[in-house]
Amino acid sequence: LARAGLRPLVVERGGDVDERTRAVEAFNAGALLDVATNVQFGEGGAGTFSDGKLTTGTKSPLARHVLQWFVDAGAPDEILWQAKPHIGTDKLVEVVRRMRAQIEEAGGEVRFHAKLADVAFDEAGRLSTIALEGVPEPVSCNTLVLACGHSARDTFRMLQRANVAMEPKAFSVGVRIEHLQREIDRAQYGRAAGHPALGAADYKMVAHLPSGRSVYTFCMCPGGEVVAAASEEFGVVVNGMSRFARDGENANAALLVGVTPDDFKSSDPLAGTVFQRRIEQAAYGEAVECGGQPWQAPAQTVSDLLGDTAGNPSKTVRPSYARGVVWCDLREILPDFVADSLAEALPVLDRKLRGFADPGAVMTGVETRSSSPVRILRDDDTLQAKRRIVKRKVRPRDAERGHGAPPGNEAVFDDIGIFPCGEGPGYAGGIMSAAVDGLRVAQAVAACYGEAR
Repeated sequence: LARAGLRPLVVERGGDVDERTRAVEAFNAGALLDVATNVQFGEGGAGTFSDGKLTTGTKSPLARHVLQWFVDAGAPDEILWQAKPHIGTDKLVEVVRRMRAQIEEAGGEVRFHAKLADVAFDEAGRLSTIALEGVPEPVSCNTLVLACGHSARDTFRMLQRANVAMEPKAFSVGVRIEHLQREIDRAQYGRAAGHPALGAADYKMVAHLPSGRSVYTFCMCPGGEVVAAASEEFGVVVNGMSRFARDGENANAALLVGVTPDDFKSSDPLAGTVFQRRIEQAAYGEAVECGGQPWQAPAQTVSDLLGDTAGNPSKTVRPSYARGVVWCDLREILPDFVADSLAEALPVLDRKLRGFADPGAVMTGVETRSSSPVRILRDDDTLQAKRRIVKRKVRPRDAERGHGAPPGNEAVFDDIGIFPCGEGPGYAGGIMSAAVDGLRVAQAVAACYGEAR
């Protein structure tokens, strides 16, 4: 948008990438959580502290454009030809910093510690102003690209109050499972394991269970570490990341169970966020109850989970979670269907990758932020969000008689100037797909100004 001459203003609730790196390192070392600047929030979003995978099932021609922009911002040019390109969090920090400089050089502006607090609309139903936390006066705005990420629960709630249409969507919850990387190499490469030309081995698997549930691995981080990814007080969240070299002792991956809106039975579009938070707070509480310190994570070996026991540390794998783990019973934290599905799937996955259900493998909880639990509805053509305003509520006695809202009771606005974008609003599932969606949204915004190019 900046290169199209539109001079965008980027508002970021957290700090810049350097402040963010310091905040994450301090939290890992035992400091209090900064709820504005952490692994989820801050310049570059959740992707900055990840493996930096650039693989996607998206068949868009824009994908090559995204890769080239990463290279132009300092990423290794090998990502242009590798089958499974990745950057690594150590290199992503510099890439993100350079991308900000490119925006500013092209005429854009970036404001940090500027959380979106509210939106207001004119009589025609179009966006007119936004409010930023800490800024006393509203900011004039008739076009808002909403790329808030999947952890911005307060933003979702604010948009719900503003009658922006949204719906619950399927997502997943589970744990991070850790093995020794050399064992994964041996399982995948056999005698060739350890050859310098091969690098650290990865995997991607799914188990379709008789119950109808699916359990799958996600965001596998070869030679990586389990990340303290909390963004709210009194809730433990884990994620995974790797550095460019992928030379750590352990391999880790999310081991996830699919969750649908039927699992939390509620008419509230944001019920999935409540479901997530309940599990995260249970993880925090269980770790403390088992003798741990705040922000330590509950962990359990595969042997204990399958044997319905708990409290025994792994004899082979040293957990990489920086705040430390507490050996707990994950069944006290996870919903029954999640824990049961994990236990049922482990032997199945072990048949696909020998050693996956190794007794000493460590499962650290909880992974709840693999994708957004909500979708902000948008028009297929304009990519703009919709607003639904009920002019008059249905009276209780009418509802009891089966009478709904009278015709014309609901006003729908679908040209409101808000463009939901990326993973948080429910339109992507990783760095590449989010970037491609961002480019599509940028084209739609530019077209509104007659500047499409």
